[in-house]
Amino acid sequence: MVTDNAPKRPPLMSLDEALDHVLKAAIVIPEHESVPSFEADGRVLAEDLVSQLQVPPQDNSSMDGYAIRLEDVPVAGARLKVTQRIPAGHNGQALQAGEAARIFTGAPIPPGANAVVMQEDTQLDSSTEVPEVAVQVIPSQGQWIRRSGEDVTRGAVVLPKGTRLDPAALGLAASIGVAKVKVVRRPRVALFSTGDELVMPGDVEPQNMRPGAIYNSNRFFLRALLVRAGCDVTDLGIVPDNLSSTLQVMKAAADNHDLILTSGGVSVGEEDHVKPAVEALGGLNLWQISMKPGKPFAFGYLNSQSVTEAKKTHFMGLPGNPVSSFVTFQLLVRPFLLALQGVAAVRPTPYRLQAHFDLPKPDKRREFLRVKRNAQGGVELFPNQSSGVLTSVVWGDGVVDNPGAQAIQVGDWVSFYPFAEWLQ
Repeated sequence: MVTDNAPKRPPLMSLDEALDHVLKAAIVIPEHESVPSFEADGRVLAEDLVSQLQVPPQDNSSMDGYAIRLEDVPVAGARLKVTQRIPAGHNGQALQAGEAARIFTGAPIPPGANAVVMQEDTQLDSSTEVPEVAVQVIPSQGQWIRRSGEDVTRGAVVLPKGTRLDPAALGLAASIGVAKVKVVRRPRVALFSTGDELVMPGDVEPQNMRPGAIYNSNRFFLRALLVRAGCDVTDLGIVPDNLSSTLQVMKAAADNHDLILTSGGVSVGEEDHVKPAVEALGGLNLWQISMKPGKPFAFGYLNSQSVTEAKKTHFMGLPGNPVSSFVTFQLLVRPFLLALQGVAAVRPTPYRLQAHFDLPKPDKRREFLRVKRNAQGGVELFPNQSSGVLTSVVWGDGVVDNPGAQAIQVGDWVSFYPFAEWLQ
């Protein structure tokens, strides 16, 4: 009887399980810094932002028109004397019986006024010694008045700790007078590639490329993705494909970075110097994730060699195929980097859209299909879903998250992740 004593491969890990492991290791960076609000786009708040004032600070007009007293306009057509003019930034006088104030958008409501009539609902008569305005509608209590504090109340948490600041949030911070914000230090990431087959654009012209050589596309989009995720990036280029060089680079990077990120060389059975280097300097997990593209993924750590600081530097190794590397970054690396900065909600949330394509032979693994939304509100499939076809990512505007072994027919509802949210 013949027995097979070959070790059995462990079952593929689910993407959700892998993400759980990654996020569990993401301890928020403890260092904070104060930066001008003008320069804080994409930074993450290290403390709650509390308003010291009301927004708006006082009741003000939301229209150009006339501030009036309701009791003076019992019927449409009532005439009032226009006794003052109140531009934005100026205070008016208390209204007396039978008076109206010409008022402009943003100007404070004068004492005694309880409504604003927009100028389109009035008719001005300037022929009298004191101009008079005929109010041609019956106003309602408080109409066209923005109340003090209706946007922000004094003492309210306007933006909570962990908020990733965007243009709208920066405008809100400015509206309560915040000139500087306390934010989490940017993650420091060392990026490099390995592989003797890699060539940098500009170093060798296309017609002079040696057989088997390829341009290092991953380096370009990974650096851009890291910057968009709020990182300070140290680009270490292409490391010579030998163990001593890899060890040297990793030792140096471990001392002053939060994460070392590589692409390529993490497939099972692949001859690779990254794996033994990480294991020699720390610890490494090689995961086979049940997803397509992006099956191989490495996650581990390196011990700092610094005599002044004892810490662990995270390590992540992405697949070499460009689409695999791109998708794996978005689903595992980006959430990890946001979590390092203290962002609470880092797991992507899909939208439900209709498939305008058929997928009769799905992969048995969870598959991320490159698609593009069309004018009918559905998504169309890129014809070549190979993990090496980077044009599919440029053509598409998102991916469909399709569970393993699930066929898709035209009209089915599918889960869609837009690239626009991944690239913020």
